[in-house]
Amino acid sequence: MRRPFFAVIGGMGTLATESYIRLIDKMSDATTDQDFLDYVVFNDASVPDRTDFMLGDSNDDPFPVIADDIEKATSIGASFITIPCNTAHFMLPRFQELTDVPILNMLTGAVERMKATLPVSTHPRVGFMGTEGSRHSGLYQREIEAAGYTFIEPDDGLQKRIDSLIYDDVKSGGPLSLERYRSVIDTFLDKSPAAKYRCDIVVLGCTELSVLNEAFPLPDLPIIDAQTILAEDTVARAKALRQINKPHSES
Repeated sequence: MRRPFFAVIGGMGTLATESYIRLIDKMSDATTDQDFLDYVVFNDASVPDRTDFMLGDSNDDPFPVIADDIEKATSIGASFITIPCNTAHFMLPRFQELTDVPILNMLTGAVERMKATLPVSTHPRVGFMGTEGSRHSGLYQREIEAAGYTFIEPDDGLQKRIDSLIYDDVKSGGPLSLERYRSVIDTFLDKSPAAKYRCDIVVLGCTELSVLNEAFPLPDLPIIDAQTILAEDTVARAKALRQINKPHSES
């Protein structure tokens, strides 16, 4: 009997993948072993740095490494694939060309959720927190502006603060700082007359920032966390597949 499962192409970085898996397990609402979802994780920590490649700071192309994982996930029969790395989504069309297995798009998922919960009519200005690679690629800018929002990009100084959260606080395994994380969020959301950004929403478009969001949830603030939404979409899809494939005797 072939049972449905999904594949996670992770390791970008490993701590972010761990956070994503924790979210999936928690959202499964399991009370027995059998209630948890069926999945395989490729924690491919050897994937070259996506931002360095995008910015031309490295010739080490991450595409062949991730492509190899996708081909393996396809060969073992995954029903769908997730890639919990926002920056890697600049290669998503090329990845999808490698397989007939659907690959969930965490960027479009995040923007669709934003439209449903924080509509442009009341929350028009969207600040973006992500890697320098994602900022450079314009991936989120295109998705957000296509949805009718005004995309607010951090200047170089604020981007350095965001990069420090990603690389110094999370990727390096250093201590996580609520104060440093919250100060960047507040910089975007500050509505005082002298404020520079005056945003209505902040999008967390890097899975390391999602680690901070897991550690320091701020539910009262208008934050869209792409990895949390990807986890919710993953669980919903996996549960639907399980229901479809449930033996008739259990129906």
